[in-house]
Amino acid sequence: MLLEIITPEKNVFKGNVDSATFPGSNGSFQVLNNHAPLISSLDKGDLKFTDGKNNTTIVVDGGVVEVLNNNITVLAEKVIEE
Repeated sequence: MLLEIITPEKNVFKGNVDSATFPGSNGSFQVLNNHAPLISSLDKGDLKFTDGKNNTTIVVDGGVVEVLNNNITVLAEKVIEE
């Protein structure tokens, strides 16, 4: 899946991942390959993703995530910690 994380200031990350976990407004959730389409708001928290070998955590301060056709786009209000 292609994950892209964008803030108003910069593009934070763009690359292929195997899974991603998001701090949703109603609780955290995970996205895997061929996930159903969705749009969700994000709370402040850990956005975690893995590319098979590496596990990465980025702390976001709210935003929106869209999942469609194995493309995940995160529009984060702000990245607190990379």
